[in-house]
Amino acid sequence: MKLKVIIKGKKIHDVGYRVLLVNKALSFGLDNFNVFNIFIDDVQAVIAVIEGNDEILEEFKAFIHTTGPKDADVESINIEEYKNAVPPIERCMQAFQMEQCGKVIPILLKMLDKQDSMLGKQDSMIELQNETIVTIKAEGEKTDHVKSILSKVVDKVGISE
Repeated sequence: MKLKVIIKGKKIHDVGYRVLLVNKALSFGLDNFNVFNIFIDDVQAVIAVIEGNDEILEEFKAFIHTTGPKDADVESINIEEYKNAVPPIERCMQAFQMEQCGKVIPILLKMLDKQDSMLGKQDSMIELQNETIVTIKAEGEKTDHVKSILSKVVDKVGISE
């Protein structure tokens, strides 16, 4: 038996609906399953196609009607028979991986840019720190020189501390 599930609402995408449905399909041991986000008449929707025995599909339907991501705003759930081929669930999971890579790559590139910027600032701070150390040493040497002169003056004049 094959089913097509259409879940529509104001907030269906980016709430974890597809992951929830894939995990449930895996827990039922379904081999053929696919799920994807789509817009239907400008309304967010998730479409899942499922193949399995009648008993498991009845349990899956009950799950869909009673469980959803906490941030989802569902307006309707329609379930109908499906006549086309349902791909292996691994293909759905591979598509998730590629989608997540597509999301994370720009984030990682921004992180690298930020890291390069921070390293540049760190290098500037180290350079400033080194200049400060040189200045402090030079001032210390001047102070030592002044102390030496004062000590000679004190010795010549005979002033006691």
